[in-house]
Amino acid sequence: MKILLTTTSFQDTPGPHHDLLNSGGFEIVRARGPLSEAKMLELLAQHGPFDGLLNGDDQITAKVIDACLPQLKVIAKYGIGLDSIDVKHATACKLPVLFTPGVNETTVAEHVLGLMVAVAKDFWFHLNSVKSGRWDRKTGCELRDKTLGVVGMGRIGKEVLKRGVAFGMKPMAYDPYFDQAFADAHGVTRMNSAEELFASAEVISLHSNLTDETRGMINTKSLSLMKDGTILINTARGGLVVENDIAQACKSGKLRGYGTDVVGHEPIDPHHPFIKIDNVIVTPHIGSRTLESVQRQGVRAAANLVNFLKGRDDYIQANKF
Repeated sequence: MKILLTTTSFQDTPGPHHDLLNSGGFEIVRARGPLSEAKMLELLAQHGPFDGLLNGDDQITAKVIDACLPQLKVIAKYGIGLDSIDVKHATACKLPVLFTPGVNETTVAEHVLGLMVAVAKDFWFHLNSVKSGRWDRKTGCELRDKTLGVVGMGRIGKEVLKRGVAFGMKPMAYDPYFDQAFADAHGVTRMNSAEELFASAEVISLHSNLTDETRGMINTKSLSLMKDGTILINTARGGLVVENDIAQACKSGKLRGYGTDVVGHEPIDPHHPFIKIDNVIVTPHIGSRTLESVQRQGVRAAANLVNFLKGRDDYIQANKF
């Protein structure tokens, strides 16, 4: 059987996930994602057909899925977000889509706090100042006693809230499926709507899935509800925000700054408005890219793929690796 492997962090990070994938005895074709629909179709034409995909954030559209059939048996996503995969079309084609929940909440939550500190202390401005041979300084702000608002109280959102409490922040959250028991245990105030949270929080962290309802949820209108000087953090999906509106809010001072690990189209365009704004800090979608997290995700994704293609009689327990 032939596998297409496109996730770069899986390939670039040593660990047991490589041995696990190789144990399947597959022919493995490697490419450097994330790949566009056009690149995926080109790979399929040159190297396909494939029995399985082990992919990251590549565009697995209906057109790509149709081009893979009837040979393709499974899509094994390395990661959690499925917005780059046409899951509805895959389901209609009776094609399983597997993913890896519960593997990266620690490292992403740590990254969120890192971005918060970086924005609060003007890291980008100060790093540029020193690296340019100057000693220009700005006065930052503390996170302690700031109201932390988390939109989306899933695994990652909960870990961010716990770390915010450790920083002495005042936690609040909005989620349609609010976990009241968790909130009670950690002193999290329940917000009745995202709009109520936007108007109340001083630091906002986005942890929503990207759907038709959440796409562009941070825009001129929602920004107008926020307090002047709000810090906004996004480690979820670039599509949750209207980037031009964010840029204007950072320039005007409406936002103290924007810390993000994601942009709408990756990699970032060199002419993107964020490039020249000092209070926008962008990391290249590496919030979950730590040795520990990559190995957890890699093992889970490889186990999903091998287990499915080899059958339940040869079942591998990912937690043994």
